[in-house]
Amino acid sequence: MNLIIQLPILLFSVIFHEYAHGWMAERRGDDTARAMGRLTFNPLPHIDLFGTIILPLICALSPGSFMIGWAKPVPVNPHRLDNPARDMVLVSLAGPLANFLLAIIAAFLMWGLRTVSFLPASITESLFILLQFVLVINVVLPVFNLIPIPPLDGSKVLMGLLPPQAAYRYAQMEPYGFYIIILLMMTGMFTRIVWPIAAFIVYYLGGS
Repeated sequence: MNLIIQLPILLFSVIFHEYAHGWMAERRGDDTARAMGRLTFNPLPHIDLFGTIILPLICALSPGSFMIGWAKPVPVNPHRLDNPARDMVLVSLAGPLANFLLAIIAAFLMWGLRTVSFLPASITESLFILLQFVLVINVVLPVFNLIPIPPLDGSKVLMGLLPPQAAYRYAQMEPYGFYIIILLMMTGMFTRIVWPIAAFIVYYLGGS
């Protein structure tokens, strides 16, 4: 039952994340995502076989694991941005911030259900559990994505803040980033890095 609830929430959350990247890029001058049909909430163009399907299933079936995944990255052409160095930081931050926004909305609705609810107790409890999943997933996702390992969003933010030469050298890690991420996940390092931070934010927002 948890799997049936969590997977659609995760799918919507990663699509919302990628949509935010494309939306911000368009605001800053690059309409590549819209031109390629990626500025949409239709899940089909966003699905990545491993990140959207296989990895979430592995997480859901692994005891003690948290639900994580990703969608196909929205295409962004830095050369079409108004100010490539600055705007790539904004575009990279837009996805995690969109997830945090969903988490804040979920926390607010949870507060509303605890404070005033005219619904039957069984429905209130079911909605509260649903919102808890929305809250946790949309905190874990941005915390995960802000780790500065290419190609995660945190690496692109860091590249935009580094001097050009240092950013270029740092970018050379990208072909190996996926393997580093998998290694860290297999050794449990991501759980030890991501979960304490995410748990603190969830506790603070959720009020329990």
